[in-house]
Amino acid sequence: MRLANTIFDGLQPAHVAVPRAGLHSEVIVSTANVTLVPAIRTDAPVLSNLLELYIHDLSGVFALELGEDGRFGYEKLPLYWSEPERRFPFLIRCDGRIAGFALATRGSPVTPNPDDFDLAEFFIVRRYRRTGVGRDAAFQLWNRYPVRWTVRVSEANIGGCQFWSNVIAEYTGQTPAPTSHPGRLHPWRVFAFDSASRASS
Repeated sequence: MRLANTIFDGLQPAHVAVPRAGLHSEVIVSTANVTLVPAIRTDAPVLSNLLELYIHDLSGVFALELGEDGRFGYEKLPLYWSEPERRFPFLIRCDGRIAGFALATRGSPVTPNPDDFDLAEFFIVRRYRRTGVGRDAAFQLWNRYPVRWTVRVSEANIGGCQFWSNVIAEYTGQTPAPTSHPGRLHPWRVFAFDSASRASS
């Protein structure tokens, strides 16, 4: 079982196309057909399975333990269908095959504006990392909701910090200026930007 609800709201892992050093010039551009598909209630078992892979990859960073059933669990998953006005689940597909997921929320724990969006969780399976699939999926998500976004990454997740810095730089056309916020085990590196102008261009 999860240690606490607050641990996984916004863990941005290095489970995406993690570039090398540098900014957007290093981001790999996908040539595959990447689609961001809204997840419906019947997709809950698929998301639950993907969340186990996601949490396993982060268990070293956040010192997470398995439950007695051999699963980590994700207690907030049902809320993505019971609170559709503020929680938005997506499956990421590449050439029709499941490649990952994204969970977004209206409202972020690091901003006072209840209408800001937060990228709560984001995961790309190993088969599709370093291919540009994560980049393409993130761009589609931000374009879908032209609002102010926050992306929170544990500062202990070095690959994730680099990935999101590169992808956000490419998306906004600006060098990110993240801030640091206290976290349960490690500080959060918080990226904030507005997707409204980019989505309309």
